[in-house]
Amino acid sequence: MEPLPPPVQGPTAKEKKYDRQLRLWGATGQIALEEAHILLVNSGPGVVGVETLKNLVLPCIGTFTIQDSAIVSEADLGVNFFLEDQHLGGYRAEHTCNLLKELNPDVDGHFVTEPVASWLSQPDALQPYTLIIVTAPVRPDILAKLSDHASAARVPLFYLHSVGFYAHFSIHLPPAFPIVDTHPSPESTSDLRLIRPWPELVQYAQEKTADLDGMKAEDHGHVPWIALLLHFLGEWKKNKNGEVPQTYKEKTEFRTSLSQAARTNNPEGGEENFDEAVAAVLKSLNPPQPSSAVKEIFTAPECLLVREDSPSFWVIANAIGLFYTKYNVLPVPGSVPDMKARSADYIQLQNIYKAKARKDLAEVVESVRFLERNANRKTPIDEKDIEAFCKNAAHIKLVRGRPFHVVQAGEKIKWGDRAKSIAQMLTFPDSQIPLYIAFLAWDEFIATHNKDGLAGTPQVPGETDPDTDSEKLTGIAFKIADDLVKEANASIEEHEYVAIKSQIGEFARELVRSGGAELHNIGALTGGIVSQEIIKAITEQYVPVDNTCVFDGIKSKSTVFKV
Repeated sequence: MEPLPPPVQGPTAKEKKYDRQLRLWGATGQIALEEAHILLVNSGPGVVGVETLKNLVLPCIGTFTIQDSAIVSEADLGVNFFLEDQHLGGYRAEHTCNLLKELNPDVDGHFVTEPVASWLSQPDALQPYTLIIVTAPVRPDILAKLSDHASAARVPLFYLHSVGFYAHFSIHLPPAFPIVDTHPSPESTSDLRLIRPWPELVQYAQEKTADLDGMKAEDHGHVPWIALLLHFLGEWKKNKNGEVPQTYKEKTEFRTSLSQAARTNNPEGGEENFDEAVAAVLKSLNPPQPSSAVKEIFTAPECLLVREDSPSFWVIANAIGLFYTKYNVLPVPGSVPDMKARSADYIQLQNIYKAKARKDLAEVVESVRFLERNANRKTPIDEKDIEAFCKNAAHIKLVRGRPFHVVQAGEKIKWGDRAKSIAQMLTFPDSQIPLYIAFLAWDEFIATHNKDGLAGTPQVPGETDPDTDSEKLTGIAFKIADDLVKEANASIEEHEYVAIKSQIGEFARELVRSGGAELHNIGALTGGIVSQEIIKAITEQYVPVDNTCVFDGIKSKSTVFKV
């Protein structure tokens, strides 16, 4: 009697629990999430920080720690949904930590109630954390210390404001933050190589279109559109000195000739394959060239010099760069879009692309192993990582992280190489750069005003004297704008600059009117946005914000820009 086959294993309880997110970032992304340890340095009302953590606890961040020395007050109960009457008088960090852990038993949470300055003075206080979140208001010396640690340890640092109807966050990523799995749109992932086909693909097309005119109606209507395009491209090149359609006019002409080749009296289901071929002309008949951003990766210093301690990304990038230099194309991804065809023909076509992808992968793997031997790398790179890189080679992204502005008392903001672009954005209609300038002015006010001395608790604009603070904050914001325009040597018409300053003043006065308060709905929305960016940074998938975002809750408008 034949032995019974092993039972089919269904998804585990954990896979069922996190099914939807596993579809987004896969098992590797989930593992990265569960291995992360996030530190939240929480200050002010503390709403946006806790809301951000909530959106990380639910998908199962591994561990989090909340540093917050505040005591729960009546004001907290009005804005923070994680605090209740029985928590009054207790430490905010302790109670929010305990309630966050209730959302997901798989997550480990800790809290620190020691004041941030003394806690950070301990040696290796920041050592365990793989990502840091800081919420405003925070003393500039504290923020600078965290920024210095992020630069030295190469861990991502997020700085958040949520004040009234406005929010802002800046991201400090490592100086080289590569992303292989950027999850591009499906329309942009097919690399069919119709302009530069390899012999097996050409032979396939010739076999399927050998007797196109004499085919039966049913056969004619099921020739895969890739074979059709290759066939008619061959006919085109015979009359065009071997050149393929290049200009829009030529491609339009080619589409017309292709559509005219379809049979109008086919009773066996029509000529949808010809319709698919016509629709694919403009997007498929392009030279298989990588983008300028991908080419820049191949010429980056980290890519050109592979060392023993080089991250695997740069080793693989070097190998694919060698492949590109040799063939002037990237490795074939191996995927084929759906199309009208007989199953056997479609499977045969898939196998041709997959075989080519495997062949290209084998060559890249050989180059990687050569580089590893030359660099004396101890641990070989997993072939699965090389394969994933080859499949996504046309869409890899390198984010050059840089520190955000840490506003110091009495120091002018240096915009550096971004001065001209930021000044130019200042003049755009409905620009949100004025809101960012207002937030910088808010930080400078915090840096120069304290409740209990120079190194004490920051005083929030509008907390005690709104009228005076409004005048001060507006003046600070105007000076920041003047310094920016001067540094950029920007030429702005006087009437235009008056309108810009009017916008800046409106934002500054609204920030003061808020008195440092956080509206829960704005904090929750901001926490949702920031948590998405944090997941991108942890999983190293998708493309994170580079590097600043502001949100206007009154107009429901956000803008991303780099400073």
